Amino acid sequence: MDTTLQTADSEALTPDSADPLKTSAAHARSAVLEELIRQAPGQFRVLTGDRPTGRLHLGHYFGTLHNRIRLQNLGVETFVIIADYQVLTDRDIADNLTEYVEELVLDYLAIGVDPARSTIFTHSAVPALNQLLLPFLSLVSVSELNRNPTVKDEIAHSRQSAVSGLMFTYPVHQAADILFCKANLVPVGQDQLPHLEITRTVARRFNDRYGDGGAVFPRPDALLSSAPLLLGMDGTKMSKSRGNAITLAADADETARLIKGAKTDSERFITYDPATRPEVSSLLLMAALCQDRAPEQIAAEIGSAGAAALKRTVTEAVNECLAPIRARRTEYARDRTYLRGVLREGNERANAVADATLAEVRAAMNSHY
Repeated sequence: MDTTLQTADSEALTPDSADPLKTSAAHARSAVLEELIRQAPGQFRVLTGDRPTGRLHLGHYFGTLHNRIRLQNLGVETFVIIADYQVLTDRDIADNLTEYVEELVLDYLAIGVDPARSTIFTHSAVPALNQLLLPFLSLVSVSELNRNPTVKDEIAHSRQSAVSGLMFTYPVHQAADILFCKANLVPVGQDQLPHLEITRTVARRFNDRYGDGGAVFPRPDALLSSAPLLLGMDGTKMSKSRGNAITLAADADETARLIKGAKTDSERFITYDPATRPEVSSLLLMAALCQDRAPEQIAAEIGSAGAAALKRTVTEAVNECLAPIRARRTEYARDRTYLRGVLREGNERANAVADATLAEVRAAMNSHY
């Protein structure tokens, strides 16, 4: 595929070109992009991925993972990065990084990522990608990084007494991850829009400074998931770091235990009302997503049966939905050599793309000696 792939015209896709990554504009643009993907999936290249900080959970699955598989199956070229360099800020994870990386590969394969159609690779194994970080850092200010709400949230929940430079520069690391392969489409949740805004800013400023009238990098578009955010079992955002999530690898009994302990409220009659009953509504939404139904319909069926009936319904829905994923995961886990082979082949493909991009960047910056 031609690595000079062009992005969709973002200014033409949103009525608010002064701030194209406002949530409402991003949703509107995503609707247009969906139609373009259906018409010509080969015109898009996706970069997506995760930090290897633990097993993926149900919030990941309905927030972004399900969408990745859909795009892959539509024929969109997909790069899936395991951002292992970005977990060096956590000593416990860094000391057991191989295990965390392999667990992430297991989750990817279990949900349906196909190594023949999607490139799974690790950040640390692609040197040319990491060489993009320094010129990209020169294009953003400290104040711009300091304002990033996603970084603030990561810092707040890192449980660290001091913030490292690596954590502070996460958005620019992600810009390098996205732009090294000239991705023009990034499936994200709403909370990741500020990170993508930094990437778009880096691409625009690099093109303005070094592009000599042309675009070295596309300005990637966000493709938002239609699924609202799921709350964790404690009523806060579902997160690996907060220990409140149902992981894809959890067995049926563990899932039942977690859901049984989920926070609800004192009102017995079950209704779907996210504004005033967030915990109950999130459980209803979880069951609805698993069963491809409307949460209001599930609420009507439960009615006055109360929270216990709600939790039984959610448990059955989640376990039925995850059963085939868990079965595939168990099968893949028996062959760790295959997992390492998937990564080796993915790293080779990613390196070829990164080397070509870095050569183009050096030429644009007049540093190709």
